[in-house]
Amino acid sequence: MSSTVSSPRTNVLPTSAPTGESPRRRLRAVLALARFEAHELLLQIPVFVVLCAYVASTGWELWTGGGEDGAYPVLQDADRATQPVPLILGVAVLVCVNRAVLRSRRRGTDRHFDVLVMEPWRRTVAHLLSVVPFALATALVVAAQFAGAALRPGALGTGSFFELAVAPLAVLLFGVLGVLIARLIPSAFGAPLFVVGIYVAVAMLTSNPEDPHWLRWLAPVVDEGQSEPLPSDLLGRPAAWHALYLVGLIALVSCAAVLRGGRRTLPAALGLARAGRTPVTGPVEGPVEGRMRLVKAVALGAAVLTLAGAVGQSPGDSPALLAARKQASVAPEKDHTCVPHGRSTYCAFPEWTGRTEDWAAVVRRVQSLAGGAAGGTKLTVRQRIDARYGLSASSSLEPSGTHGQVTVGTLWGGNRVPEFSIGVASVLVAGDEEAAAAMCDGRVVTVMWLALATTSDPMASLRDVRIDDSVSGSAVVLAPTEPLAMTAAQTTVVRELLQRPRYGVTAKVKAHWTELTAPKTSTARAAELLDVPVPRGSEKEDKCEE
Repeated sequence: MSSTVSSPRTNVLPTSAPTGESPRRRLRAVLALARFEAHELLLQIPVFVVLCAYVASTGWELWTGGGEDGAYPVLQDADRATQPVPLILGVAVLVCVNRAVLRSRRRGTDRHFDVLVMEPWRRTVAHLLSVVPFALATALVVAAQFAGAALRPGALGTGSFFELAVAPLAVLLFGVLGVLIARLIPSAFGAPLFVVGIYVAVAMLTSNPEDPHWLRWLAPVVDEGQSEPLPSDLLGRPAAWHALYLVGLIALVSCAAVLRGGRRTLPAALGLARAGRTPVTGPVEGPVEGRMRLVKAVALGAAVLTLAGAVGQSPGDSPALLAARKQASVAPEKDHTCVPHGRSTYCAFPEWTGRTEDWAAVVRRVQSLAGGAAGGTKLTVRQRIDARYGLSASSSLEPSGTHGQVTVGTLWGGNRVPEFSIGVASVLVAGDEEAAAAMCDGRVVTVMWLALATTSDPMASLRDVRIDDSVSGSAVVLAPTEPLAMTAAQTTVVRELLQRPRYGVTAKVKAHWTELTAPKTSTARAAELLDVPVPRGSEKEDKCEE
């Protein structure tokens, strides 16, 4: 007997939506599932705890202003400071979204999903969309963090939108990777093993500054160690290309996840057909194949974007950038803008000219205590950097032999203020920084008192500028260029002076200025002139090495 019914093995259309269902309704269903999965992700302990800690720490930083060191942010550093911490959130999202995708497998409900109207690829898209709110939350926190830095009165420099985009893009990348891993490795161990592997890979890519530039920039976040801020035009970071690289990689990984989980099995298709929920016309997987071809086309475009970003960020520093860094290091006066304040001149890179008044206030305080001609000496405060080796350059600078020139760096606030005061006092006493670096006699007492006497807490400032954070014994004292060496006897005399009323010591310093600033004046003699008990053993300590 002949039959007019076609064989179900050849005419079933497994992934068609029910008759009359509009694309808008299917989209709403995907978005509804995405909202549900995002809510479930937020309730996962790792994601919830990390997100709360991230928001709370940023809020505390905004509330406190970052302390003294954070009162003078450099925006081309502040934008990059937003990148490392969100990686922890990204890892939490990766692990939890991976568990969410594998939920049906763990609970044995895969066979029920196979007969639902919503195709597997749509469920994959919903899981991919569920991580977007966490990327948006990261973007809001990053924007608040950077805005808080930019609105501080001491802020200067130029931030980068592309540097700020890295953190939310990295969180999004980790999230879509979690979905792809679940589709490729349907095991609970897949995500943890991947996290360990990516940690090792990133550590290897970023641990050695000597590694090739292109290799280090394959990591989601490239945190280059930097001791001193540099002018924004000397950074040489391919931030725009890196953002393009991350966008392309996110799209590529997302397409790979959809392609991997985008088809129903034939048994599931037959089940839908027998249930009367799928029309039996057309070849098997026909509509899905059309959609998958579109996804493949998008994946190809994403691969092109990823490759373009990777190639664009691969070249190292250009010859023009290297020449500009060398000029800023060895001949900064060619790039400086000089501003007069009172008797002295302050020369800085253009982005730092707004800070010259802060430097001038320190110079005025120190000079107000000096005697003789030093109280009216015209100084040249010049900002100096060493950018010849890029962002990983050392912050140490050679002392300048130019008479009356004081070096100032690109950082300000906190300990940098008394350090600069020591630099000013050293030049007033010794004449130039080279001579100041060689001081090993009683002039150190005069320098330290001049530098610290006008600070709000002289004893705390003395502790801050000494490497061992002490106020007794011998120590190395930080300065903008070469550090000074304090003997135990000099420390004793300076500590006694700082604890006395400033006006009384000021009169003695000005009255005996010539002898206090004369080379080879001993610590014992300086103590006598300033009416301080002479420490024992001061004569022996003052002997300089030949």
